Amino acid sequence: MENSEELKLLGLWVSPTGARVEWALGLKGIKDYVYVEEDVMNNKSPLLLRLNPVHKKVPVLVHNGKPITESIVIVEYIDETWKNYPLLPQDPYEKARIRSFVAFGDKLFVDSYTAMLSQGKEKEKLVKSIIEEFEKIEEEIKGRKFFGGESIGFLDIALGWISFWLPVWEEVGSMKIFDPVKYPGTALWVENFLRQPVINEKLPPKDKAVKYFQERRAILTST
Repeated sequence: MENSEELKLLGLWVSPTGARVEWALGLKGIKDYVYVEEDVMNNKSPLLLRLNPVHKKVPVLVHNGKPITESIVIVEYIDETWKNYPLLPQDPYEKARIRSFVAFGDKLFVDSYTAMLSQGKEKEKLVKSIIEEFEKIEEEIKGRKFFGGESIGFLDIALGWISFWLPVWEEVGSMKIFDPVKYPGTALWVENFLRQPVINEKLPPKDKAVKYFQERRAILTST
């Protein structure tokens, strides 16, 4: 990379999707980029509105002046652009299978966030459904250190929110989704994942994250 101006990342300090992009960059050994913190709730910058006029959200990666949006799309772009430390397998079937599992994981992501904001029977129904779906994650990780095998891969990055953000959302939403006794393989994966410096150095302080989502929940549930 010629200089840091060639690569810019618009993000939010507490965003799990933004963390995906920073993890991918870190695994590729890319440190020379400009990070722009966005206040997406109260004061979206003209730059963000220009680069992502449709969804108006982060993360946005700008490479050589061209914006790429949606975290999973960005991670795949990074993987295709910088060939060292491949995140996706070369085998077409395995690649397709992982992409399908990522879509499944993203539905769990949305459902878990929604459960944090929900109340009563809606929350109970969502939590029950998410707990049942975790069986698929446990089956996928069984016998492996990471979803990518012996090293972190694409699916690890996509499901990384489970390691840090899910416990935060459980605390904020007064709910229990993940049971490490019931899902020991996933629990071991969480430990292995969080132990990697390239991962944990991009995590926000947990107390600040809890406070942020408590405030978000209070605002969203009041409206």
